[in-house]
Formats: sequence, structure tokens, C-alpha cells
Amino acid sequence: MSTVFSILALLCNLATLVFFILVLIKMFQKAGALQGILGLICGLWAFIWGWMNLKDEKFQNLPLMWSWTGAIVLSLVFQFLGGMFAGN
Repeated sequence: MSTVFSILALLCNLATLVFFILVLIKMFQKAGALQGILGLICGLWAFIWGWMNLKDEKFQNLPLMWSWTGAIVLSLVFQFLGGMFAGN
């Protein structure tokens, strides 16, 4: 059972990477190269910038930040469950 949760956590982590890249693209386009490089170095800044610019960007049509947050939360839950069932 822990293998299933590990695979689900891996899929959520891949989704998180895709959402991170999408926000980085928007960051480079909107905020410039310096902000984009900062977001590339520190992923937390890209996450915060995405939430701060939710109204300014065209993120409203695409629920990008909600999906990214959901993928992070689901990944943590699946990792926790995978670790819990690995002990049995």
C-alpha cells in the first residue's frame, strides 16, 4: 500500500514542478529577469509572488495557484500516508 501512496506523491510532485515552471514563465514576463532569477533560485518566492499577483495576472482564468497549493498539500498527505503504511 505504501508503494501506491509513494507513486501518488511522485505524481503530485511532478504537477508541482509543472506549476512552478508556469509561474516562473509568468514571472519572467511580468516582473522581469531579476525577479525571475530570484524565483528560480528560491521557489518559495515564486510561490509567494504567484499569490501576490493573483489579481494582476491572468491567473483567474486558470486556477494555477490553487492547483499548485493543492498539489503541495496532496503530496504531503500522500507522503505521510506512505510512511505510515511502510511501517506495517
